[in-house]
Amino acid sequence: MKKDNLKDQYRVNEKIRVKEVRVVGDNVEQGIYSTTEALKMAQDQGLDLIEISPNAVPPVCRISDYQKFIYQQKKRQKEQKAKSVKIVVKEIRFGPQTDDHDYNFKLKHAKSFLEEGAKVKAYVFFKGRSILFKEQGEVLLLRFANDLEDYGKVEQMPTLEGKKMIIMLTPKKVGAVSKKPKEINQTNAESSE
Repeated sequence: MKKDNLKDQYRVNEKIRVKEVRVVGDNVEQGIYSTTEALKMAQDQGLDLIEISPNAVPPVCRISDYQKFIYQQKKRQKEQKAKSVKIVVKEIRFGPQTDDHDYNFKLKHAKSFLEEGAKVKAYVFFKGRSILFKEQGEVLLLRFANDLEDYGKVEQMPTLEGKKMIIMLTPKKVGAVSKKPKEINQTNAESSE
């Protein structure tokens, strides 16, 4: 069973050990009260006194049902987590002498990755003595970035890290992709008829 961090985060009722608190909540006259007076107000309504801001002077407490309060906090955290953006990085690997067919195949995949909103990390892997062709690798990566300029922008220029030369591409804003690919597909369809 996993431990519930939210329940440990808030002090409730008798665990609140200060002289006076600022009380907020529904059906409550908001103001500064002694802790015993605020506890009595909460008990009269059949609710709990929950310390929601312990660092304030005086600490802020809410009169509410504790279980309902915890449920709302969990729900709010879940919504924030769902709204947060998850960055996905897709990798594409080349050799220093990648031929045109393989290059075009990988280019097509990179376009789809960028359209989906994922970052693309393309790299040329040098085996053995192929490190002598690092200029070829750099030219290949720059050509790759140039071919993808309609879909993404270069975040990091080609850099050599060990036996890999790496370039990072980030997607352009959604809706900013130009209409070139559709025009090309239409002309290909017309020529094949």
